[in-house]
Amino acid sequence: MNYRVWMLLWMGWLAMPGWAHAASCTLLIVGDSLSSGYGLETGTSWVAKLDARLKKSAPDWRVVNASVSGDTTQNGLQRLSPALQRQHPQGVLIELGGNDALRGIPPAEIKRNLLAMIRQAKAAGAWVVLFDVPVLPNYGKPYADAISRIYAELAREEKLTRIPCFVCGVGVTSGLMQADGIHPNEAAQAQMLDAVWPHLQPKLRCPVKKP
Repeated sequence: MNYRVWMLLWMGWLAMPGWAHAASCTLLIVGDSLSSGYGLETGTSWVAKLDARLKKSAPDWRVVNASVSGDTTQNGLQRLSPALQRQHPQGVLIELGGNDALRGIPPAEIKRNLLAMIRQAKAAGAWVVLFDVPVLPNYGKPYADAISRIYAELAREEKLTRIPCFVCGVGVTSGLMQADGIHPNEAAQAQMLDAVWPHLQPKLRCPVKKP
């Protein structure tokens, strides 16, 4: 390819719609079915709604959703390092632990996995937001209380922004759950985003300069 052709192609690329407004900062979301859009139409999850809101309110940011239905904290820990290397995010949202609690995984193991994820993200230069998770009373109140303490302790010890259970409100509201009684439906997603946004918005200062 000669120089003139290469330059024409390059200038055409720069002129493509959206180039001038490309996001500079990345928000990586590592979660489970509550964030992956389980049982929902594409583009209707709270994460998709967040991405749409960012385009209007914080256009320097884009969302990369690395959430997988059924994931535990161990799964998230295994997947985080490659995602950090690939995406180089400025912010990481961790929404994991609910599936651990459903399986009765020891609280100490859950905390160890979450702490490793938090420190990996920080070492990669990202700030971290930690989501409280809903805990069903399957294993009794002492176990549920121990799980809840993990998130408060990690937020305090690691100086993190912590988001209170963002599905607990919709879980007790008629008409906002799917037939399984576990996953919020499409009508609940805007409310879930509204529970997240006040905690997230103050952190959306993009330190990366556009080219």
